[in-house]
Amino acid sequence: MIGRVAQAAAALDLVIGLAQAAAEGGWTEPQLHNGTELAIEGGRHPVAEARLEADGRSYVANDCLMETRNRMWIITGPNMAGKSTFLRQTALIILMAQIGSFVPARHAQIGVVDRMYSRIGSGDDLAAGKSTFMVEMEETATILQEATVQSFVILDEIGRGTATSDGLAIAQATMECLHNTIACRTLLATHYHELAELADAYEGAVSMMMDATNEMNEEAFTYLIAPGKAGNSYGLRVARMAGLPESVSCRAEALLSERQQLRPQNLQPGSRIPHKSNDI
Repeated sequence: MIGRVAQAAAALDLVIGLAQAAAEGGWTEPQLHNGTELAIEGGRHPVAEARLEADGRSYVANDCLMETRNRMWIITGPNMAGKSTFLRQTALIILMAQIGSFVPARHAQIGVVDRMYSRIGSGDDLAAGKSTFMVEMEETATILQEATVQSFVILDEIGRGTATSDGLAIAQATMECLHNTIACRTLLATHYHELAELADAYEGAVSMMMDATNEMNEEAFTYLIAPGKAGNSYGLRVARMAGLPESVSCRAEALLSERQQLRPQNLQPGSRIPHKSNDI
């Protein structure tokens, strides 16, 4: 009896909380359908938005419009420009819509998904004796084995847990499987700019980027997603922001310049990954 009362109270608390958040946050009622199209206009991440508002800042909303011809987004952009947040907010809006909640967006039409898969973050499993890369590959394998055309997949920097050449090969093969075989809606954020170049060759893929503007010779993040391919990840800038010694930052900048001159030629669909790696 006590357990049933507790469950009922928890469910009521959840519903009241969602209703209050919807009223205070200007959320909208989503429209659900049985297709695979996705149309989110002015989408926001409610947790990130609340944190920014507490600091007196505004959250930058983004759209996510996916159809058969652009069911896969290959997203590039600077570090800290909002790629991971965009992936999470899109998945969260879909999930909230399918549990019957209003969603943090201006407008939302969502094709119901049968399963949602996420491969984000990194971490090993010490108790099971699994490395970070093993955990990443096991999660990726589950996605490729179980996802269907009705599924929704978000992947953040797949292949980053190993050498550049191996990671790029795995990322490209995974992208090809999701696009050609499974054909599900996919958001794939990556620092492998070669993958963005490949998007033009696939009828259902598009290249998107987190935009940045140049102000006084400094890149300023707009946190807006737009069509295109990012030319730089600005990792060195982030390293300096984190307090990396200037001598190390300067040395890294010199090494980066050297390696960019040795960058391999662009990949083609179905092509083999060049054997040499440009790892530091």
